Amino acid sequence: MRAYIAIVSALSRAGGILAMLLLAAAVLVTCQMIVVRYFLNASTVWQTEFVIYSIVAATFIGSPAVLIDRGHVGVEVLPNMLSPGPRFWLELAGAIAGLVFCILLAWSGGIFFYEALTRGWKTSTVWALPLWIPTLPLPLGIGLLALQYTAEMLKLRQGERLTASELPMEELK
Repeated sequence: MRAYIAIVSALSRAGGILAMLLLAAAVLVTCQMIVVRYFLNASTVWQTEFVIYSIVAATFIGSPAVLIDRGHVGVEVLPNMLSPGPRFWLELAGAIAGLVFCILLAWSGGIFFYEALTRGWKTSTVWALPLWIPTLPLPLGIGLLALQYTAEMLKLRQGERLTASELPMEELK
């Protein structure tokens, strides 16, 4: 169990680093696009698509790292009012709901990725990027998010999981 949690957490952290790199690349390409368009009066072909796909990919691939840090939006009024027993069941129900949603989304995204790959779909722009590239982050990132939800449930079972309000303030920064 501990090995699974450690491996999935390491993969999730790696996804977070990749998401940061994708966002940095999007910023750099945006700066390059501004220079090319407004200072060199040249057209841009691939930059807008690259920025859009990079930000979307960063969102999906970085989501498991956000789950580890409890960075998703959540309302903690009810959990803070509950004793540890009911709080455990509430967190478990939330994790199960998140896991089911992620499995369904990763499955449907995997089907879309497979169709784009096998049918040779491309974007309808001048760049004509193969669509399997921008569709891959959905099943990859959300699939990893499902694995991370499983790891979070295992941590919860071991009594290691705390809600963000129970963490010391220095850990929240």
